[in-house]
Amino acid sequence: MMLYSARRVKKLTARMQQEYLAALAEKDGEMARLKEENRLLGARVLKLEEERASVADALIFAAKAREKLSEEQRRERENEDRERVLLAEKCRELAKRLMQKYPDEEAKAFARYTEALREELGIAAEEETGFNMDDVIAPKEELDLGKLCRDLGLMEEDV
Repeated sequence: MMLYSARRVKKLTARMQQEYLAALAEKDGEMARLKEENRLLGARVLKLEEERASVADALIFAAKAREKLSEEQRRERENEDRERVLLAEKCRELAKRLMQKYPDEEAKAFARYTEALREELGIAAEEETGFNMDDVIAPKEELDLGKLCRDLGLMEEDV
């Protein structure tokens, strides 16, 4: 059995201390590296969150713009449909006048075209609304808006 001398113990403890200090320095270096990496990653996360917020804002803006465009297109289609119906009514009135003045084949062809146009637009052939396009374009008398609204059921009778 071998006994340790004071010198050997001092050498052993010095060597263990050096190994410990080297391991500690290595761990300190690793910790500093990880702290720096963590700081860089935290900064990158903040930047990405800002970008995500701006992308989300852009998507919300785009969705609102799309809704607005869809609404504008819907209103435009409705207006175009109304214009087509008014044009079909005007054509029907014109065809009626042409048939009264000139009951020839061309007037009959125009009347057939007018009826086909009305059918395509979904206006019933026998539907007579009492609507006269000429009265709208050039009224013969002063219009009473209140009476018109009451006639159409849009306003109640004055009590």
